[in-house]
Amino acid sequence: MNRGDRAVNERILIVEDEPKIARLLADYLAGSDFASDHLAHGDDVMPWLADRPGEALPALVLLDLMLPGTDGLTLCREIRQRWPRMPVIMLTARVEEVDRLLGLELGADDYICKPFSPREVVARVKAVLRRVSQPDAPEPSGVAASLVLDEEGWRALADGRDLGLTAVEFQLLRVMMHSPGRIFSREQLMDHMYRDHRIVSERTVDSHVKKLRRKIAEIWPEREIIRSVYSVGYKYQPEE
Repeated sequence: MNRGDRAVNERILIVEDEPKIARLLADYLAGSDFASDHLAHGDDVMPWLADRPGEALPALVLLDLMLPGTDGLTLCREIRQRWPRMPVIMLTARVEEVDRLLGLELGADDYICKPFSPREVVARVKAVLRRVSQPDAPEPSGVAASLVLDEEGWRALADGRDLGLTAVEFQLLRVMMHSPGRIFSREQLMDHMYRDHRIVSERTVDSHVKKLRRKIAEIWPEREIIRSVYSVGYKYQPEE
């Protein structure tokens, strides 16, 4: 899509209580032809969204974790329950492992720690929107079951059905699928999942693998293609 040709509903909702950060994000988003709206109080978010018809809902929510009123984690959960396909990128100055894990467990599509480059935020917004806007591939017929990576759209398709992976889950699956049968330690997987070298625990990897397996099982309940190797890590093992 060329600049200036964006769909009219590609508005970004910025939920951020620091005015300078909100203005900076709005300016950089405008520079990439995104419109934006801004809310500074957590209690205003759900009523604001609920008052909008489907075509007027934002294309993505940039959601700060620490807000006056309803906090970001609670809002992420409520948004996911009401609008499960609405992308959410969480912004936070709190880098504790439990908050990062909780944010992604609640369904955030990405997680950006402050201080951040506004250019990076815009790049992450574009990447998430590219991934969620790709149409589902048609169901294959007369062929063996397949798991296909759409690298440009950041999607994984199981028998043509989008698994709905977050960016981190997609990266995790991609690393293992590129080396079938290879055992990856949790530390190796963390290095691939988080290129910014953030500090996370092995529990984080286990949590993402659990979510990835659950999404695969929704389509293939009888298959186990992500396998645990006791005391070592995980591997992708396609079935014969």
